[in-house]
Amino acid sequence: MKAVLKVGAAGALAALGLIATAAHAQSYPNKPIRLIVPFAAGGTTDIVGRAVSDALGRELGQPVVVENRGGGGGAIGADALAKSAPDGYTLGIATVSTMATNPATNPKNPYDPLKDFAPITNLVNVPNVLTVNPKVPAKNLKEFVALLKANPGKYSYASAGKGSISHLDGELFKFITKTDMVHIPYRGSGPALNDTLAGQVNAQFDNLPSSMPFIQSDKLRALAVAAPKRVEGLPNVPTFAEEGMKDMNNMAWYGLVAPAGTPAAIVTKVHDAAIKALQDPNVKKRLHDAGAYPDGNTAQQYAAQIKRELELRKKIAVDQNITLE
Repeated sequence: MKAVLKVGAAGALAALGLIATAAHAQSYPNKPIRLIVPFAAGGTTDIVGRAVSDALGRELGQPVVVENRGGGGGAIGADALAKSAPDGYTLGIATVSTMATNPATNPKNPYDPLKDFAPITNLVNVPNVLTVNPKVPAKNLKEFVALLKANPGKYSYASAGKGSISHLDGELFKFITKTDMVHIPYRGSGPALNDTLAGQVNAQFDNLPSSMPFIQSDKLRALAVAAPKRVEGLPNVPTFAEEGMKDMNNMAWYGLVAPAGTPAAIVTKVHDAAIKALQDPNVKKRLHDAGAYPDGNTAQQYAAQIKRELELRKKIAVDQNITLE
């Protein structure tokens, strides 16, 4: 009899928990939501986060406030998100850097990209781009490779931080071309971009949205893009695949995630609001003008996408012997 009573009590507690969770999800959100952008202001992650946050807030009925937490190739902000309360009031922008390249190259990475987050949706897909300061005496990719081979160690490239996608792309580029450039890491692509524009760094591996206006104004020279085909607005810039570098031709993505354990009903509510936000004409225009392509897949599809990217980047890290240690 006592055993039966214990089971009944446990069942009652579980039922009460489900009722409380459902009630919480139904009233969600009733206060502002924090959106962690794991890189400094001015970079593509920040551009995407801010492009979507206002419309997302309107759909949810509460402000979505962007908080930049840069450093560690995105690991500091991602770790802060992973350790946040799973109540739907802290969300984050996930990137190839935070979910794949950093965990693939850093044995001391403080979080597990597959276990510590609840994927919501991939917001956008974004081409990557290799740019140089116009003072660099190379008009195209072949000339740049020849310049690097003739001057090993003389030229430098900027990245969004150690372990970021731009860092991994830079090291992969060096391996493929058998060249040597000095890696200069920053706390995000925004600060890296500033120094590349100023000529303090010669080149940069970046996501297209943050570099696009400077390419179009001739303040940066684009040598190649990582995309399935040439990018609208940059018809004279070849893809890496066209230049014989298929391994460099992977696009980046920027998604929405929550801490693991966030109730499924809240994940669904945020997902549905994000899909509507991506359909907002102003959001679509901002993303299109920046060279980003809206996505909006399901949470399950996004989880599978993260897993595939992590496996790909682990393979590249092993094959090219790239590690942060």
